Amino acid sequence: MKKGLLFICMMFLGTSLLCAENVKEINSPIKQVTVYADRAQVFHETSISIPAGQTTLVIVGLSPYINAQSIQVKGIGNFTIMSVAKKNNYLQNLDDQPDVKALNDKLKAVELKIENENDAITILKEKHEFFVANRAVMGNNTSFSLEQFKNMTSYYNSNIEQITKELTEKSRLIKEYEKEAEALLKQINEMKGRGNLPTGAIEVNVTADRAVTGTLSYSYVVTHAGWYPSYDIRVDNVNSPLSVIYKANVYQSTGVSWKDVKLTFSNATPSMSGTAPTIRPSYVWIYEPRPVVAARGAVMSSKAMVLTADEAMEYAEEEEAMEDYDMMVATSNVMAMNEGQTTIAFEISTPYSVQSDGKTQTIEINKNSMNAEYKYYAAPRLSNHAFLKGSVADWSGNGYQNGEATLYFENSYVGNSVINVRDAEEDLSLSLGIDNSVVVSREKRQDYTSKKTVGSNKTDTYSYLITVKNNKTTTINMDVEDQIPLSQNSEIAVESLELSGGKLDKDTGKITWSFEVAPQQSKNIILTYSIKYPKNK
Repeated sequence: MKKGLLFICMMFLGTSLLCAENVKEINSPIKQVTVYADRAQVFHETSISIPAGQTTLVIVGLSPYINAQSIQVKGIGNFTIMSVAKKNNYLQNLDDQPDVKALNDKLKAVELKIENENDAITILKEKHEFFVANRAVMGNNTSFSLEQFKNMTSYYNSNIEQITKELTEKSRLIKEYEKEAEALLKQINEMKGRGNLPTGAIEVNVTADRAVTGTLSYSYVVTHAGWYPSYDIRVDNVNSPLSVIYKANVYQSTGVSWKDVKLTFSNATPSMSGTAPTIRPSYVWIYEPRPVVAARGAVMSSKAMVLTADEAMEYAEEEEAMEDYDMMVATSNVMAMNEGQTTIAFEISTPYSVQSDGKTQTIEINKNSMNAEYKYYAAPRLSNHAFLKGSVADWSGNGYQNGEATLYFENSYVGNSVINVRDAEEDLSLSLGIDNSVVVSREKRQDYTSKKTVGSNKTDTYSYLITVKNNKTTTINMDVEDQIPLSQNSEIAVESLELSGGKLDKDTGKITWSFEVAPQQSKNIILTYSIKYPKNK
């Protein structure tokens, strides 16, 4: 009897201890998101009421892709945070999220429309059968006068025509609704296809001497999110500044939509470890890259470089990535870039919403007007187009990173280019596309091209006429590049005979001409060189 009473007392004591610990569920909206190249840091803040004693705050409705090491919780008020832990809520999965529910509601509404149209078609078909049956009765009835027969025929024809028209319209509507339902179902399946993941949760244990109110702010890092830069570059004419619109292309499929949040885009690479880093020795050695095979099988030589350990690793990774470059271009629609020597964050003043669908959303970061020195460039041996280039001196303070640029010149789209800040020195060089108003040609001068044999040697002479015509209404600055071959054999001698004032780089064989071309005028360049070699070779 005493043992039974003791057991009952212990049960009551355990129940009272369990009840002494309060559990409160918190589901607060996202306030701010800092997006990195391949992840995002999400910030929340909410007011809370905490009773006296120990309380477990369970923060629910979070992404399942939270990095546990990144969780930070801060409390403002007369209470103490005892512990923080990441949990998974398996009772609520992504199917229960508002985005999926909204799509299911839309699908149900479309399916209801299809049912209504099918009901209407059934009624119209019954009407059609009714009129057909009455037409047969009317045809067998000989008591109708000719006028009555005409009226009945007209009435029948008008009704049959109207019914047929309505049947066609209803069938067309059903097809449109079925397409809409199919698209909604596909989108729902894509969202469900993430594997019925649970929602994330954070469990925070707090204690307070008395009932208090306060503020709880918490943040965490999630994967399945990121951004990459792109640009719009506009040039009205070569006498005006160029306009650069810097854009962030953000995407996320974290399982939770970001609704009306303050966005910040950062080029930093955050570390998830809470352990302070340790400086280790850095070594240098001669790094000789593997020869790069060109498209036609030619081997391009590479210079040796003195690199630090970090730089050598970076180059090795780039070379390894290049092996799969063609496949990446064909299959990847998102290329996250994280360039630059300093960390820069761009805060967007206007709140934005980013759905958890993995689709890229473009947001303007800033717009700058910058003075540029414009020059046209042509390499007629490789292309008969003239390319406009802009050199910008004051560019480094804008936080630009490597990225693709869409080009507009004189209010026309002219193509795409790339902003490359890694290789930029004092000036940033921008390729601004092709200008068809500048025409470049390279033609062989047949009268000056010859093959001669003198003694034991042959001499081949090649001569070309390069013409640059400026069809614009303004004077242009022009750089033209061509080349003569280089000899790597003592039996072969290459001689430049006529360069029209061009500068020859004897190490590379490249020839450069720089000049101005007045409006509606042309500039001619003559390039002539000879190759002497043994006649039996």
